[in-house]
Amino acid sequence: MSVTTTDETGVDGRAAWRAADTATANGVLSGLRVLDLSRVLAGPYTAQMLADQGAEVIKVEGPGGDETRGWGPPFVDEGASSAYYASLNHSKDNIGLDLRTDEGRDILAHLLAGADVVIENFKAGTMARWGFDFETVLAQRHPRLIYCRITGFGVDGPMGGLPGYDAVLQSFGGLMSINGYPDGNPLRVGVPIVDIVTANFAVNGILLALLERERSGRGQLVDLALLDSVISLLHPHAANWVASGNVPQRTGDFHPTVVPYQVFRAADGDFFVSAANNRQFRSLAETLGVPELADDPRFTTNGQRYAHREELVAILAERIAPWSRKELALRLEQVGVAAAPVNTVDEALQAPQTRHRGLFLETKDYRGVGVPVKLSRSPHRTPRPAVPRGADTAGVLSAMGYSAERIAALRAAGIFGDP
Repeated sequence: MSVTTTDETGVDGRAAWRAADTATANGVLSGLRVLDLSRVLAGPYTAQMLADQGAEVIKVEGPGGDETRGWGPPFVDEGASSAYYASLNHSKDNIGLDLRTDEGRDILAHLLAGADVVIENFKAGTMARWGFDFETVLAQRHPRLIYCRITGFGVDGPMGGLPGYDAVLQSFGGLMSINGYPDGNPLRVGVPIVDIVTANFAVNGILLALLERERSGRGQLVDLALLDSVISLLHPHAANWVASGNVPQRTGDFHPTVVPYQVFRAADGDFFVSAANNRQFRSLAETLGVPELADDPRFTTNGQRYAHREELVAILAERIAPWSRKELALRLEQVGVAAAPVNTVDEALQAPQTRHRGLFLETKDYRGVGVPVKLSRSPHRTPRPAVPRGADTAGVLSAMGYSAERIAALRAAGIFGDP
């Protein structure tokens, strides 16, 4: 990991991660020290996923805090933060620092000295302005440091440095143009999908850099942009345009190439059906009591089903309408046809299989989504709730060697950004 650095003041940046060396049975990343300087979604979620696998994460928040603390209702912790914030920042220590001050930046320098990974999504040039440019400063000062930078459009090029927001990138990156119904407006995907995918790419990049560091002994920049993520999401529409020259259009819940692959109305709600090959289509037709459809020249191949989509959908809709969702799901499951009720969020979270997989947890200390990545031999950390801004400031600084008197003086001077 990083090299211990203790200066003449007795401050040890590595000691800030006071639990790291004893965090056994918490995951494969136990002992990894991650400094989370990010806010909103992509960066915090990246750090949280690393924490889930055992990394010791310190989140730094400025005087105003991460603005998502106020993105409610609903709120948790007696109004201290929103559910939005809590779901992206569990299992982290939290300190408050005003990085506009010299003393705040001095503390940040000590934290950087002990970190293995830093994650930031400041406006382009902010870290350089504070004296922490990766290429010219940090890479030389801390050659093993892995530096993950998340921006909207990158830091150079015609749009380099512009701020990026999930819906803006859904719009700019073409995703919104293919989401929605043909006769309706372009629609934003109902979750911040660009930020979420960027976070997953960031974790991948950090783990790749850690693997390479084992070989070379050197860290490197992990460069993520929301633009990169949204462009990567355009399958199969980008490939279809490359091959045909036809601009992809909105198809609603229809698949752009597979038929049937869409939502139908059952007796008690919406129901999704996918018959992606001829065998599945024949099984679907037999279950619905119209086996002759599988041999109808209009529907014998996917290409023909696509050409006669409206006729086929009308027939299937009439046959699906009398079924209950539960009974039809069971029958189609038995014959190997992919299908499911369109669950609401509460139904999805409380489904028996969701609970069986540990994806929704209700414990004494934590109620929320579980950890999705599971390894056969290595456990992951049990999530602990997000904490108030600055909850661990004194403990972290004390571990680094700051005296109680010095911590009190820094607090009184506003260095921690307290009101």
